[in-house]
Amino acid sequence: MTANSIVSIKCIPMRLPFHHWSPPPLFAGRPRDKLDSALVRVEAGDGTVAWGESYCVEPQALMAIFETLVAPLAEGKDADDMALMPTLQRTLHNLGRSGPVVHALAGLDIALWDLRAKRAQAPLYELLGGKRRSRIPAYASLLQYYGNAQLLEQVTARALHDGYTELKLHERTAGALEAARRAAGSSIPIMVDTNCAWLPSEAPAAIASMAEYKPHWIEEPLWPPEDGRALGLLSHTCGVALASGENASSAYALGRLVEERAVRYVQPSVIKLGLTAAWDIASQCRGTPVICAPQTAFFGPGYLASLHLLAAQQAEASLERLYVELAHVPYASTVPVEKGWVHVPDTPGLGADPEPDLAQGNFRH
Repeated sequence: MTANSIVSIKCIPMRLPFHHWSPPPLFAGRPRDKLDSALVRVEAGDGTVAWGESYCVEPQALMAIFETLVAPLAEGKDADDMALMPTLQRTLHNLGRSGPVVHALAGLDIALWDLRAKRAQAPLYELLGGKRRSRIPAYASLLQYYGNAQLLEQVTARALHDGYTELKLHERTAGALEAARRAAGSSIPIMVDTNCAWLPSEAPAAIASMAEYKPHWIEEPLWPPEDGRALGLLSHTCGVALASGENASSAYALGRLVEERAVRYVQPSVIKLGLTAAWDIASQCRGTPVICAPQTAFFGPGYLASLHLLAAQQAEASLERLYVELAHVPYASTVPVEKGWVHVPDTPGLGADPEPDLAQGNFRH
């Protein structure tokens, strides 16, 4: 073992209880009152500890992937070897090009960036070419209120009172956007994430019904989400900016969206694809009309990795912040959201480590 060697890799599920000022939203017919992801702890031979984050639907399954696949393949390897992650991806490719194995590798990838930056005694943005901006505007990303106009008006007003100047809805109707617009006024950008609501034949009429309420963008309007041809056609005919990428099947599919200019905003999720892939996509956007606006509906090291990406990339874009009341707010004192803005940390690595309660797995269940 050397100072650069990966000594250990651990997956620590993280379930953050939340409240969003209404009955819990439903997922697969069941109330959802916790936000799930998983911390990835990597320790190097010199004792440096780094952190990543993986998308996590089922904690036991993700832990098994780390214990039986990822850790045995990566422990003992050189953390500075830039061929390590591509080798792991190719070794495990027959288990799928998206899904839990890829999500596990994404968390490891983020941790390796944190590790390299810490060992270099540099903030992560320096490894991405330097900081172009010192603070990033955050937008309040509301969970679903199922078109309830009263709740949408109340929560929109709450977010504006907290200092946010941009909003996103997870709704599918013009009536929901109308309610939020009524509360926000005409000048506040409001995005609408429909979560792949419509088939290509259905989307034009649905978007046209929202147009008078001035959506800043319509996110993931189509199923399947990686259908670049259909997205491109819709983008060029609907008169509203489109965003997509969180649920596209692979980094390759997102790259195609950029190549084909199929959307105005491309949205890689670092906890699904890794920071390396997300940064490659952001770099691919340079000199094009497409803007990289990462999906960041999570709160751990992946959130901080997205912050550094936004600080370093060429185009300006806002940072998504799920607007909920958390039982524990990660980085509340180290990287706070202040009146709708987040300052980019200048300390080595991601800029902050998870608090002891998270690092010790106290939010595992």
